[in-house]
Amino acid sequence: MKTNHSKNTFSLLDVGHALVRFTPRLPRLVMTLLQLARTDKNQRGSTGYYLQQAAARHPDRILLKFADRQYSYADFNHWVNQLAHTLKDYGIKRGDCVGLLFRNSPEQVAWAFAINKLGATAGMLNPKQRNGQLAHSIRVIQPCLVIATNEFAENLNEVTGELSASCRIFLSGPDSKAAPLDTGQEKFVDLQPYLAPYRDLRHCSNPPETADIRLGENSFYVLTSGTTGLPKAAAMTHLRWYKAGIGFGRMAIGLKPEDTVYNTLPLYHNTALSIALSSVIMTGCTLALAEKFSATQFWSEVRRFNATCFVYVGELCRYLLQQPKDVMDASNPVHAILGNGLRPELWDQFQKRFAIPRICELYGASEGNVAFVNAFNLKRTVGFSPMTYAIVQFDFEHETPRRDATGRLQKVAKGEVGLLLTEVSAKAPFDGYTHNPEANQAKLFHDVFKPGDCWFNTGDLVRRQGYRHIAFVDRVGDTFRWKSENVATTEVEAQVTTFSDVVEAVAYGVKVPFTEGRAGMVSVVLQQGREFNPHAFYQHLSAKLPDYALPRFVRLRDAHELTTTFKVKKSQLKRESFSLTDITDKLFVLLDTQQGYQPLDEPTYRAINSGKVRF
Repeated sequence: MKTNHSKNTFSLLDVGHALVRFTPRLPRLVMTLLQLARTDKNQRGSTGYYLQQAAARHPDRILLKFADRQYSYADFNHWVNQLAHTLKDYGIKRGDCVGLLFRNSPEQVAWAFAINKLGATAGMLNPKQRNGQLAHSIRVIQPCLVIATNEFAENLNEVTGELSASCRIFLSGPDSKAAPLDTGQEKFVDLQPYLAPYRDLRHCSNPPETADIRLGENSFYVLTSGTTGLPKAAAMTHLRWYKAGIGFGRMAIGLKPEDTVYNTLPLYHNTALSIALSSVIMTGCTLALAEKFSATQFWSEVRRFNATCFVYVGELCRYLLQQPKDVMDASNPVHAILGNGLRPELWDQFQKRFAIPRICELYGASEGNVAFVNAFNLKRTVGFSPMTYAIVQFDFEHETPRRDATGRLQKVAKGEVGLLLTEVSAKAPFDGYTHNPEANQAKLFHDVFKPGDCWFNTGDLVRRQGYRHIAFVDRVGDTFRWKSENVATTEVEAQVTTFSDVVEAVAYGVKVPFTEGRAGMVSVVLQQGREFNPHAFYQHLSAKLPDYALPRFVRLRDAHELTTTFKVKKSQLKRESFSLTDITDKLFVLLDTQQGYQPLDEPTYRAINSGKVRF
């Protein structure tokens, strides 16, 4: 993968300047790292335990803002205790799973903490799922109870026949009051009789079970996006939730009690659930919660809540940049943002336009055991990690790590791209996917550097930037090989989106008959009202990309199908390839560099598939 290493690595001078700027915060960094190192999975602790601790320390401080409602730490903990005692009386106990099917709301947060206070696991379901996918997600987490708002009654009614015999459903109305039951099915239960004894209490005590929960126990099941198949449930422990709160919230951003973190991401996504929420609780500040993301309302909501920080995924930042410029863009109270996926080519533009002093880009995976964060405020990096990891040489053609003559893996040099592995140990356990031992074993490598060692395969290609910093490059399977060169789809997408007419771009490799490797293909969405200019598009890309990285096929789309966390569902695009049989969108092909892109018609399509036309 040919790159300008000087722009993708850090020198001693870069890191030195960053450390000088960071000097006032170094004591906090050192203390936090020591605290993380001493933390053990057998220690007492849980999400609910830290909530009640925070409520005891600063009961009147505002914990949560939502629309025109707000809750103090004490009031919210009291509400959570009411729900926890309700669930206990119903029969929920340590080790059980309770599914939650909600849009972002205070009720969803309260139920999640209540479930955790009993030592049970909250299974965070996606409210956009229906039918088979919803039934699959519920089966994966194996809940004995699913709690949902009444708006999802029909969705759940459609799948009750596919759920286990022991699973029951409770429909919750506003403020967790029972919603009317109109289904008449035995699967649906009413928790109102169990809740009634606690609703009018002025103070509801913390459940005694909370004091016995250990950090290594499960707190949440988070469903993966399902971009390459049906979702899998990744187990999130209280330990990882706790570490995220102090690592990201306290160490990286340096949140203080007067801060407010604005979150528009769905709470079944780890960036919201296990980063934003934990950072708030562990630093005693305030969470401003939106039901959903709105690019047009985002900055007005930031100002209304006086939010000093927000969490993001990369596409959220791109959508904000696509909004018309406003004289108020830089007039906001935000001093730091925390998230993942901000494209390097958008970094400076985003930071300058919205006057963001600190971008704490991070790296982590729902099922992974390591995290990186840009604590030192460098540019275009996911930061550093104090944990044990390795970046190893990768065979892009066969999509497997390279092994030497002894069968061991080899680390890459500074500036090079390789596969990121993280060591599995007592301090960094692999929690994996729930009820899926085959998928868990597929993610682990053994005897990597020495006999008996065990490493987690992240499936991500990263660049070693030096000084324990990395940059995300691509997912394994997305980077492809063409003309004996490795092509990173993220780098192609970055250049395609600099073409003025393009709003979105998705790059991927496709098989072409009678050729080695995979040819590049890009699916683009144009700005409304714009016509595709194939000649100008080719001239633009040929000036920015090496020949081997130029897409050989272009597909024009009205929109891309996205997951709820703004990830493009790429697997369908790969399957459809450049097939005129499966695709009705306009397609273009690059056969002659003098001519540039030309429409892909039936004669040309047949010639490519018969081998009469070669690339």
